[in-house]
Amino acid sequence: MKRILLLFIVCFNVLHGFSQSVWNARYQRYIDQYKDCAIEQMLKHKIPASITLAQGLLESGAGESTLARKGNNHFGIKCHGWTGGTMYIDDDARNECFRTYNSPFDSYEDHSRFLVSGQRYRSLFSLKITDYKGWARGLKAAGYATNPKYADRLIDIIQVYKLYEYDNAHSYDKFMMQHAKNQHVSGSQLHPIGIYNKNYFLYARRGDTFRSIADEIGISYRKLARYNERDKNDRLQEGEVIWLKKKQSKASKEYKGRTHHVRPGESMYTIAQKYGIRLKSLYKMNKLSPDYEIRVGDELKLR
Repeated sequence: MKRILLLFIVCFNVLHGFSQSVWNARYQRYIDQYKDCAIEQMLKHKIPASITLAQGLLESGAGESTLARKGNNHFGIKCHGWTGGTMYIDDDARNECFRTYNSPFDSYEDHSRFLVSGQRYRSLFSLKITDYKGWARGLKAAGYATNPKYADRLIDIIQVYKLYEYDNAHSYDKFMMQHAKNQHVSGSQLHPIGIYNKNYFLYARRGDTFRSIADEIGISYRKLARYNERDKNDRLQEGEVIWLKKKQSKASKEYKGRTHHVRPGESMYTIAQKYGIRLKSLYKMNKLSPDYEIRVGDELKLR
Protein backbone atom coordinates (compact mmCIF):
# COMPACT_ATOMS: atom_id res chain seq x y z
CA MET A 1 0.00 0.00 0.00
CA LYS A 2 2.84 2.37 0.89
CA ARG A 3 4.55 1.59 -2.41
CA ILE A 4 1.34 2.37 -4.32
CA LEU A 5 0.89 5.63 -2.40
CA LEU A 6 4.52 6.58 -3.02
CA LEU A 7 4.17 5.80 -6.72
CA PHE A 8 1.01 7.96 -6.88
CA ILE A 9 2.78 10.88 -5.21
CA VAL A 10 5.76 10.62 -7.57
CA CYS A 11 3.49 10.41 -10.63
CA PHE A 12 1.41 13.35 -9.42
CA ASN A 13 4.48 15.48 -8.86
CA VAL A 14 5.88 14.59 -12.28
CA LEU A 15 2.58 15.39 -13.99
CA HIS A 16 2.11 18.54 -11.95
CA GLY A 17 5.59 19.71 -12.83
CA PHE A 18 5.01 18.86 -16.49
CA SER A 19 1.72 20.77 -16.55
CA GLN A 20 3.58 23.94 -15.67
CA SER A 21 5.58 23.59 -18.90
CA VAL A 22 2.77 22.88 -21.37
CA TRP A 23 1.99 25.56 -23.94
CA ASN A 24 -1.38 27.20 -23.30
CA ALA A 25 -3.36 29.06 -25.99
CA ARG A 26 -4.85 31.43 -23.40
CA TYR A 27 -1.35 32.44 -22.29
CA GLN A 28 -0.29 32.93 -25.90
CA ARG A 29 -3.25 35.24 -26.57
CA TYR A 30 -2.24 37.34 -23.58
CA ILE A 31 1.35 37.54 -24.84
CA ASP A 32 0.22 38.58 -28.32
CA GLN A 33 -2.00 41.24 -26.77
CA TYR A 34 0.51 42.82 -24.38
CA LYS A 35 4.02 42.05 -25.64
CA ASP A 36 4.29 45.50 -27.21
CA CYS A 37 3.43 47.14 -23.88
CA ALA A 38 6.17 45.09 -22.24
CA ILE A 39 8.71 46.01 -24.93
CA GLU A 40 7.78 49.70 -24.69
CA GLN A 41 8.29 49.58 -20.93
CA MET A 42 11.63 47.80 -21.37
CA LEU A 43 12.93 50.45 -23.75
CA LYS A 44 11.77 53.19 -21.39
CA HIS A 45 12.61 51.72 -17.96
CA LYS A 46 15.20 48.95 -18.63
CA ILE A 47 13.04 46.14 -17.20
CA PRO A 48 13.25 42.94 -19.29
CA ALA A 49 10.12 42.53 -21.42
CA SER A 50 10.19 38.82 -20.61
CA ILE A 51 9.93 39.52 -16.89
CA THR A 52 7.11 42.04 -17.31
CA LEU A 53 5.11 39.64 -19.50
CA ALA A 54 5.71 36.63 -17.23
CA GLN A 55 4.64 38.62 -14.17
CA GLY A 56 1.56 39.93 -15.96
CA LEU A 57 0.60 36.40 -17.01
CA LEU A 58 1.15 34.93 -13.57
CA GLU A 59 -0.36 37.71 -11.48
CA SER A 60 -3.44 38.25 -13.67
CA GLY A 61 -4.18 34.66 -14.68
CA ALA A 62 -3.54 35.69 -18.31
CA GLY A 63 -5.78 38.72 -17.85
CA GLU A 64 -8.74 36.77 -16.48
CA SER A 65 -8.45 37.43 -12.75
CA THR A 66 -11.11 39.57 -11.08
CA LEU A 67 -8.49 42.21 -10.37
CA ALA A 68 -7.44 42.36 -14.04
CA ARG A 69 -10.97 42.26 -15.45
CA LYS A 70 -12.56 44.77 -13.09
CA GLY A 71 -9.58 46.88 -12.05
CA ASN A 72 -7.12 46.58 -14.96
CA ASN A 73 -4.50 45.55 -12.38
CA HIS A 74 -2.30 42.96 -14.11
CA PHE A 75 0.49 42.81 -11.52
CA GLY A 76 -1.26 42.42 -8.20
CA ILE A 77 0.12 45.70 -6.83
CA LYS A 78 -1.49 46.66 -3.53
CA CYS A 79 -2.43 50.17 -2.43
CA HIS A 80 0.59 51.20 -0.26
CA GLY A 81 0.35 54.99 -0.49
CA TRP A 82 -1.79 54.88 -3.62
CA THR A 83 -4.16 57.81 -4.17
CA GLY A 84 -5.97 56.44 -7.23
CA GLY A 85 -8.86 53.99 -7.56
CA THR A 86 -9.00 50.90 -5.36
CA MET A 87 -10.77 47.60 -4.92
CA TYR A 88 -10.72 45.08 -2.08
CA ILE A 89 -10.01 41.37 -2.59
CA ASP A 90 -9.04 38.49 -0.31
CA ASP A 91 -5.37 37.67 -0.92
CA ASP A 92 -2.72 36.90 1.72
CA ALA A 93 -5.25 38.36 4.15
CA ARG A 94 -8.96 39.11 3.88
CA ASN A 95 -10.22 42.24 2.17
CA GLU A 96 -6.85 43.63 1.04
CA CYS A 97 -6.62 46.91 -0.86
CA PHE A 98 -5.41 46.80 -4.48
CA ARG A 99 -4.78 49.56 -7.00
CA THR A 100 -7.09 49.95 -10.00
CA TYR A 101 -6.34 51.63 -13.33
CA ASN A 102 -8.16 53.13 -16.27
CA SER A 103 -6.48 50.79 -18.75
CA PRO A 104 -4.13 47.80 -18.94
CA PHE A 105 -1.40 50.14 -20.21
CA ASP A 106 -1.66 52.20 -17.01
CA SER A 107 -1.10 49.00 -15.05
CA TYR A 108 2.04 48.22 -17.07
CA GLU A 109 3.32 51.76 -16.57
CA ASP A 110 2.67 51.70 -12.82
CA HIS A 111 4.37 48.31 -12.52
CA SER A 112 7.51 49.81 -14.05
CA ARG A 113 7.38 52.86 -11.76
CA PHE A 114 6.82 50.54 -8.79
CA LEU A 115 10.04 48.66 -9.54
CA VAL A 116 12.09 51.68 -10.58
CA SER A 117 11.18 53.70 -7.47
CA GLY A 118 11.39 50.80 -5.00
CA GLN A 119 14.60 50.81 -2.97
CA ARG A 120 14.51 47.04 -2.51
CA TYR A 121 14.50 46.46 -6.28
CA ARG A 122 17.36 48.83 -7.06
CA SER A 123 20.03 46.13 -7.36
CA LEU A 124 18.07 44.45 -10.16
CA PHE A 125 18.84 47.31 -12.50
CA SER A 126 22.55 46.45 -12.40
CA LEU A 127 21.73 43.14 -14.12
CA LYS A 128 21.87 42.71 -17.88
CA ILE A 129 18.55 43.22 -19.63
CA THR A 130 18.85 39.65 -20.93
CA ASP A 131 19.39 38.12 -17.47
CA TYR A 132 15.78 37.08 -16.90
CA LYS A 133 16.80 34.39 -14.41
CA GLY A 134 18.62 36.93 -12.27
CA TRP A 135 15.61 39.26 -12.42
CA ALA A 136 13.18 36.48 -11.50
CA ARG A 137 15.23 35.39 -8.49
CA GLY A 138 15.89 38.99 -7.50
CA LEU A 139 12.19 39.83 -7.49
CA LYS A 140 11.48 36.87 -5.23
CA ALA A 141 14.37 37.74 -2.91
CA ALA A 142 13.17 41.34 -2.69
CA GLY A 143 9.73 40.17 -1.57
CA TYR A 144 7.61 40.91 -4.64
CA ALA A 145 5.60 37.73 -4.00
CA THR A 146 5.19 35.34 -1.08
CA ASN A 147 5.02 32.15 -3.19
CA PRO A 148 8.33 30.28 -2.61
CA LYS A 149 8.20 29.02 -6.22
CA TYR A 150 7.62 32.48 -7.69
CA ALA A 151 11.01 32.78 -9.42
CA ASP A 152 10.81 29.25 -10.81
CA ARG A 153 7.34 29.89 -12.22
CA LEU A 154 8.47 33.10 -13.93
CA ILE A 155 11.47 31.35 -15.45
CA ASP A 156 9.31 28.44 -16.58
CA ILE A 157 6.82 30.75 -18.33
CA ILE A 158 9.63 32.69 -20.02
CA GLN A 159 11.24 29.52 -21.34
CA VAL A 160 8.04 27.80 -22.50
CA TYR A 161 6.83 30.85 -24.45
CA LYS A 162 10.34 32.02 -25.45
CA LEU A 163 9.66 35.43 -23.94
CA TYR A 164 13.42 36.03 -23.71
CA GLU A 165 13.32 36.80 -27.44
CA TYR A 166 11.55 40.07 -26.67
CA ASP A 167 14.47 41.19 -24.48
CA ASN A 168 16.42 41.87 -27.68
CA ALA A 169 13.70 44.00 -29.25
CA HIS A 170 14.48 47.54 -30.37
CA SER A 171 10.97 48.58 -31.42
CA TYR A 172 7.33 47.73 -30.82
CA ASP A 173 3.99 47.84 -32.60
CA LYS A 174 2.46 51.22 -31.76
CA PHE A 175 -1.04 50.19 -32.86
CA MET A 176 -1.08 47.26 -30.44
CA MET A 177 0.28 49.36 -27.60
CA GLN A 178 -2.27 52.11 -28.24
CA HIS A 179 -5.04 49.52 -27.97
CA ALA A 180 -3.89 48.65 -24.46
CA LYS A 181 -4.14 52.35 -23.54
CA ASN A 182 -7.85 52.45 -24.31
CA GLN A 183 -10.23 52.07 -21.40
CA HIS A 184 -12.55 49.10 -21.13
CA VAL A 185 -15.71 49.81 -23.08
CA SER A 186 -18.99 49.50 -21.14
CA GLY A 187 -17.18 47.53 -18.45
CA SER A 188 -16.14 44.71 -20.82
CA GLN A 189 -12.66 43.47 -21.59
CA LEU A 190 -10.75 44.69 -24.60
CA HIS A 191 -10.97 42.47 -27.67
CA PRO A 192 -7.84 40.44 -28.36
CA ILE A 193 -6.31 41.71 -31.60
CA GLY A 194 -4.60 39.49 -34.15
CA ILE A 195 -2.26 40.36 -37.00
CA TYR A 196 -2.64 38.73 -40.42
CA ASN A 197 -1.92 39.66 -44.03
CA LYS A 198 -0.34 42.97 -42.99
CA ASN A 199 -3.48 43.96 -41.12
CA TYR A 200 -5.07 43.86 -37.68
CA PHE A 201 -8.28 42.00 -36.90
CA LEU A 202 -10.56 40.92 -34.08
CA TYR A 203 -13.58 38.67 -33.71
CA ALA A 204 -16.94 40.32 -33.02
CA ARG A 205 -18.65 39.49 -29.75
CA ARG A 206 -22.36 39.26 -29.11
CA GLY A 207 -23.85 42.76 -29.12
CA ASP A 208 -20.89 44.38 -30.89
CA THR A 209 -21.49 47.12 -33.43
CA PHE A 210 -19.13 49.01 -35.68
CA ARG A 211 -19.57 51.96 -33.35
CA SER A 212 -18.72 50.03 -30.16
CA ILE A 213 -15.63 48.43 -31.73
CA ALA A 214 -14.52 51.75 -33.23
CA ASP A 215 -14.84 53.42 -29.81
CA GLU A 216 -12.54 50.78 -28.33
CA ILE A 217 -9.98 50.94 -31.14
CA GLY A 218 -10.06 54.71 -31.33
CA ILE A 219 -11.04 55.15 -34.99
CA SER A 220 -14.13 56.35 -36.86
CA TYR A 221 -16.90 53.75 -37.01
CA ARG A 222 -17.62 54.87 -40.57
CA LYS A 223 -14.05 54.05 -41.52
CA LEU A 224 -14.24 50.71 -39.75
CA ALA A 225 -17.38 49.77 -41.68
CA ARG A 226 -15.73 50.91 -44.90
CA TYR A 227 -12.62 48.80 -44.21
CA ASN A 228 -14.96 45.80 -43.92
CA GLU A 229 -17.00 46.81 -46.98
CA ARG A 230 -20.22 47.09 -45.00
CA ASP A 231 -22.84 49.65 -44.07
CA LYS A 232 -22.02 51.45 -40.83
CA ASN A 233 -25.36 50.37 -39.32
CA ASP A 234 -25.05 46.67 -40.20
CA ARG A 235 -25.58 44.16 -37.41
CA LEU A 236 -22.50 42.11 -36.59
CA GLN A 237 -22.63 38.38 -35.99
CA GLU A 238 -20.81 36.87 -33.04
CA GLY A 239 -17.52 35.37 -34.22
CA GLU A 240 -17.21 37.20 -37.54
CA VAL A 241 -13.84 38.71 -38.36
CA ILE A 242 -13.55 42.51 -38.34
CA TRP A 243 -10.55 44.10 -40.03
CA LEU A 244 -9.19 47.25 -38.43
CA LYS A 245 -7.39 48.76 -41.42
CA LYS A 246 -7.99 48.72 -45.18
CA LYS A 247 -7.73 45.16 -46.49
CA GLN A 248 -5.04 44.01 -48.94
CA SER A 249 -5.57 43.38 -52.66
CA LYS A 250 -4.44 39.76 -52.34
CA ALA A 251 -3.88 37.04 -49.74
CA SER A 252 -0.63 36.57 -47.83
CA LYS A 253 2.42 35.01 -49.54
CA GLU A 254 1.72 31.58 -48.06
CA TYR A 255 -1.15 31.26 -50.56
CA LYS A 256 0.99 31.79 -53.65
CA GLY A 257 -0.05 29.20 -56.23
CA ARG A 258 -2.89 27.94 -54.03
CA THR A 259 -6.64 28.25 -54.51
CA HIS A 260 -9.69 28.30 -52.28
CA HIS A 261 -12.34 25.62 -52.85
CA VAL A 262 -15.77 27.07 -52.12
CA ARG A 263 -17.60 25.30 -49.29
CA PRO A 264 -21.32 25.23 -48.46
CA GLY A 265 -22.53 28.51 -46.93
CA GLU A 266 -19.63 30.60 -48.21
CA SER A 267 -19.95 33.75 -50.28
CA MET A 268 -17.42 35.91 -52.08
CA TYR A 269 -17.69 38.32 -49.18
CA THR A 270 -17.03 35.76 -46.41
CA ILE A 271 -14.08 34.39 -48.39
CA ALA A 272 -12.66 37.88 -48.88
CA GLN A 273 -13.03 38.53 -45.15
CA LYS A 274 -11.39 35.23 -44.25
CA TYR A 275 -8.20 36.05 -46.13
CA GLY A 276 -8.22 39.81 -45.51
CA ILE A 277 -8.73 40.63 -49.20
CA ARG A 278 -10.81 43.46 -50.67
CA LEU A 279 -13.95 42.02 -52.26
CA LYS A 280 -13.40 43.95 -55.51
CA SER A 281 -9.89 42.48 -55.77
CA LEU A 282 -11.13 38.92 -55.25
CA TYR A 283 -13.59 39.32 -58.14
CA LYS A 284 -10.94 40.95 -60.34
CA MET A 285 -8.19 38.36 -59.87
CA ASN A 286 -10.69 35.61 -60.69
CA LYS A 287 -12.07 37.52 -63.69
CA LEU A 288 -15.60 37.36 -62.31
CA SER A 289 -18.34 39.94 -62.55
CA PRO A 290 -19.91 41.24 -59.31
CA ASP A 291 -23.19 39.49 -60.13
CA TYR A 292 -21.54 36.06 -60.42
CA GLU A 293 -23.01 33.55 -57.96
CA ILE A 294 -20.32 31.17 -56.76
CA ARG A 295 -21.03 27.48 -56.40
CA VAL A 296 -19.75 24.84 -54.01
CA GLY A 297 -16.54 23.43 -55.44
CA ASP A 298 -15.53 26.55 -57.37
CA GLU A 299 -11.80 27.30 -57.21
CA LEU A 300 -10.81 30.87 -56.47
CA LYS A 301 -7.36 32.42 -56.86
CA LEU A 302 -6.21 34.29 -53.77
CA ARG A 303 -3.13 36.06 -55.18
